[in-house]
Amino acid sequence: MWLFKRLIDLAHLIAFDNIGTFLEQLGPWTVFLVPVLGGVIVGLLLHFFVGEERHHGVAGIMEAMALAGGRLRYRSVPAKALAAAISIGAGASVGPEDPSVQIGANLGSMFGQVFRLSDERVRALVAAGAAGGIAAAFNAPIAGVFFAIEVILGELSASSLGVVTLAAVISAVFTQAVSGQQPAFPIPAYTFQGVSELPFYLVLGLIAGPIAAAYIRLLDGSQRMFHVLHIPAWLKPVIAGLAVGIVGIFLPQLFGVGYDTIGSVLNSQSLAFGLVLLLLIGKLILTPISIGAGFPGGVFAPSLFIGAMVGEGLGQVIAVLFPQMHIAPAAFALVGMAAVLAGSVHTPLTAIILLFEMTNDYRIILPVMFAVVVSMFISQRLQRDSVYTLALARKGVRLQRGRDVDLLEGITVAEVMQQDSEVLLASQSIESAMAWLSVTRHHGVPVVDDRGRLVGILTLADIERAQNGDHPRNGELTVGDICTRELLVATPDESIGAALGRMSPRDIGRLPVVSRDDPNHLIGILRRSDLVRAYDIAITRRSEVRHRAQQIRLVAFSGASVIDLVVEPGSACADKLVSEVPWPKEAIIASVRRGGQILVPRGDTRLKAGDVLVIVTNGSVHDELARLNLANVSSGA
Repeated sequence: MWLFKRLIDLAHLIAFDNIGTFLEQLGPWTVFLVPVLGGVIVGLLLHFFVGEERHHGVAGIMEAMALAGGRLRYRSVPAKALAAAISIGAGASVGPEDPSVQIGANLGSMFGQVFRLSDERVRALVAAGAAGGIAAAFNAPIAGVFFAIEVILGELSASSLGVVTLAAVISAVFTQAVSGQQPAFPIPAYTFQGVSELPFYLVLGLIAGPIAAAYIRLLDGSQRMFHVLHIPAWLKPVIAGLAVGIVGIFLPQLFGVGYDTIGSVLNSQSLAFGLVLLLLIGKLILTPISIGAGFPGGVFAPSLFIGAMVGEGLGQVIAVLFPQMHIAPAAFALVGMAAVLAGSVHTPLTAIILLFEMTNDYRIILPVMFAVVVSMFISQRLQRDSVYTLALARKGVRLQRGRDVDLLEGITVAEVMQQDSEVLLASQSIESAMAWLSVTRHHGVPVVDDRGRLVGILTLADIERAQNGDHPRNGELTVGDICTRELLVATPDESIGAALGRMSPRDIGRLPVVSRDDPNHLIGILRRSDLVRAYDIAITRRSEVRHRAQQIRLVAFSGASVIDLVVEPGSACADKLVSEVPWPKEAIIASVRRGGQILVPRGDTRLKAGDVLVIVTNGSVHDELARLNLANVSSGA
């Protein structure tokens, strides 16, 4: 990790001190060419020596941990480390922590594979390497251990804790020996003035949560946008470099990691409020562009930068509104770093411990814990997945405690529920309700009032009880009088497994689906038939996930590249036999996914639009396949 940091310093020296100084002779505006040139070098380096990857950074490690026993393609690490150092040194808006984690994790995986260790031991070594990466990046060994547990392993086990802790300690000791004992940022002592400040930290958490959720969605949206962009992969970092360079002409603080700017803010060198807002917005935009375009680097450090700007801005506002409180905006910047980090990565313990190790001051822990918990709660309500797991979830991989979850836990209620559910009005007569039920053949239906608000559910059992009962208004009863009002409900974002666990004990055939924020707002209904459909979807996804696990293992063991290629309507492959298509010599079709089926291709297999071809190759044939098939090409490992 120390060598990686020196490589970043060297890249920055060449990019800005040498090339940048030369370009300044033509005019200060020419600084935008530095990240553009970096994008060209990085794009070509990744194209020829790394190839495309299924998931960026830590997400790929998490997938390998869940599906392939921690076996990673470690041979490409030197090229990826060099590309990451050039990216950061040339000013791309990415961080060094994720590459450090990748280097450590891949080294651990390499040792496990070379010595033919079991999956559990390989996973422990990968987690140990990741812990060492975080410990070296921040000089924070305890935070490294918690990062490995929360993100990489997903659970704490006695068999892995020892090796993870040992790796973090050794990494931190070496870092301190060669670089000194100072933390990642020089931070002066802050004084927590007591309970009167806590409401302000509550506000900080309430602001940090939505910003963290927006950061996650912007990263995901940018990656998907660049994925569907029909241009050579090596050219995408050049486009991102151009965007970073143009903004950097006016806001040079956004070049690279931004640790100097964070350090200035934390040491009470306050920036103008308008500049703080511009830096916040700029980092929120440029980091997703840099990551989505393919610049290798991390999302960890940018979240700290964003958090520092959020806290600094709020601290300045509070200091103006409440001058008698003697608020230090820098303290809010520090707490904001932890709050946005926790909301983005969904690692509350890592964020809290990291700030504690950076400050060595227990007094700051109370506001940190308060803001982190609030931010985490808000962020998860707005965005279920973290910055690392959202891409995995889109591929059908749902992780729980570091493992792929069981069948129905990966399907949400929103995916299978009936949105346009039929309802009865509470004011309707029982006779009209009976007639309606007999026509639709439903055994139960939601009941709403005149405003469309959910008030209950009417079942055949409710009607039978009303008819057999001795009620003084028996002839005048309405649906609202006899319907069941003590309801079990589901929400759109919960899993089918959770909904099924609620229905089974009481033998309930249907659940109204309501908004989590408003339990009387009816969104749809979940019936038994929907559960059957959910199970079919889960079986299909399970088959795809197992197939993907085999791909990852193949890549780890053979070093080959596995590519997913979609047959698009009207392409050169659609409606043709496999033998009729002039495939590149370096490509072998391993399988064809058609709907929920996995087909073993033969020469007489006819390809259809929508088929997903899994192609194994040792050569760089991405562009040839894209031209042949006119489809999006994505890496399978």
